[in-house]
Amino acid sequence: MRDDNIVLQKSEDFAVRIINLRKYLAEKKHEFELSSQIVRSGTSIGANIHEAICAFSRKDFLAKMYISFKECNETMFWLRLLYRTDYITQQEFDSLSNDCKELLSLLSSITKSAKKGIRNYPGTD
Repeated sequence: MRDDNIVLQKSEDFAVRIINLRKYLAEKKHEFELSSQIVRSGTSIGANIHEAICAFSRKDFLAKMYISFKECNETMFWLRLLYRTDYITQQEFDSLSNDCKELLSLLSSITKSAKKGIRNYPGTD
């Protein structure tokens, strides 16, 4: 992984936090269904960003980054649900949701820029 790619680094760091959240929920709260959902969406963010880096076209890059954006948005849903059902505290929610919102913001900027770049690139209607 390139050290200078902030979205790659932040998505991997976030995935580690989500995996640790899953472990905590399983071991301490005996919760398995919601934590399975959040681990899928929360780790998919970084996986799709990694796929986008190796995209074979600008459109493929945009598609993979947009999937990451959608997975990040889904992860926010699971975080809110975990908080509202008292599986995580306000402090845990705030910390994780802040990281998730930061990723959403980065991915939003990337997808907007990529979409604009595709429109301005000859031969990509």
